[in-house]
Amino acid sequence: MILIENIKELVQVENEPKKWVAGKDMANLQTITNAYLLIVDDSIKAFGGMDQLNMQEYTGTDEVTVIDASGKMVFPSFVDSHTHLVYPSSREIEYIDKIKGLSYEEIAARGGGILNSARRMREISEEELTASALRRLDEIIHYGTGAVEIKSGYGLTTDTELKMLRVIKKLKELSPLTIKSTFLGAHSIPMEYRDKQSRYVDMLINEMLPRVAEEGLADYIDVFCDKGFFTVEDTERILEAGQKYHLRGKIHANELDYSGGIQAGVKYNALSVDHLEYTGDEEIAALLSSGTMPTILPGAAFFLNMPYAPAREMIDAGLPVALASDFNPGSSPSGNMQLILSMASILYKMLPEEAINATTINSAYAMELSDRLGSIAVGKKANVFITEEIPTYEFMPYYYGTNKVETVILNGELI
Repeated sequence: MILIENIKELVQVENEPKKWVAGKDMANLQTITNAYLLIVDDSIKAFGGMDQLNMQEYTGTDEVTVIDASGKMVFPSFVDSHTHLVYPSSREIEYIDKIKGLSYEEIAARGGGILNSARRMREISEEELTASALRRLDEIIHYGTGAVEIKSGYGLTTDTELKMLRVIKKLKELSPLTIKSTFLGAHSIPMEYRDKQSRYVDMLINEMLPRVAEEGLADYIDVFCDKGFFTVEDTERILEAGQKYHLRGKIHANELDYSGGIQAGVKYNALSVDHLEYTGDEEIAALLSSGTMPTILPGAAFFLNMPYAPAREMIDAGLPVALASDFNPGSSPSGNMQLILSMASILYKMLPEEAINATTINSAYAMELSDRLGSIAVGKKANVFITEEIPTYEFMPYYYGTNKVETVILNGELI
């Protein structure tokens, strides 16, 4: 049992849990000042103002760990719903190419980018991949992340895609983080299939996907539906095949152009469509009538110097918006969700309240976890962090560049 008392402000509390927050409601953030939070086993047992705390209700044989959070705040842990953090090596040489003016598409067309990681993925062992990924997971835990989605996609052959997904399965066993895995065999077209793309899609559907399903290695299926990558027709074929194995879609869409990926995702009831730099009225209208979460990845747009997704227009139209890190070696080499929180306000003109909602409850929905994570609510999993002494919750996005998390609790245990 853990009792956190004298909390300066308990942030993102819910008495009636909801699946997401949309439109103008994203600017609302429920908090309690001078608060307590009681954790029993791995769940939130109670919370409220200090004047409501009656420890006699909770006395028993369990030992109570008391944490004094005077001057500090407590948040639900961040939920990072889009990453590629299992990868064989960094790609800083391509970073230099970008500085010299090469575009993302130009680097990909000459066999760099995703294909570069795919070549190295074939050579590395599962043990090496697991060890390096665990170090990254430890890093993001200390920045406040409590749940993370991890994609394959640096394999692009059956054996290497399965290798990646087996590593993610191992990470689920070894890490205190809540982890979801996504099969992204359709991340790029291998060079040997560049003039016969449909044959690669055939292989993905008929060879890769049955093996992934047979071993129970994926929670979701993903497609990079964009200019120079997979077409709408490819995407719909893959999503339809995934549905036969009860794998819901999570689509890379409209990062490079108006690709039709958003509409394809909505058509096939994708859980989320991600990136969204090129999003207009038609795409917003399609999302408004759906259960698909629009997810913006500020790190990628910032790192690649691309247009920023129209977050303000999406929220003003009544949509929910989620934010994720896109942690990967090529286009967003950081899993720091505190930085994503700052980018939301600085680059996308999102209010701090909107950004906090987008990195907690809405990103939890994008992993089908909003019934268990993403807010402070009785019965939800006790994934929270305690800040250093800070003046206001607005300080979190304002004071960028430093780690403001002091204490992490995951699954009801101090990390």
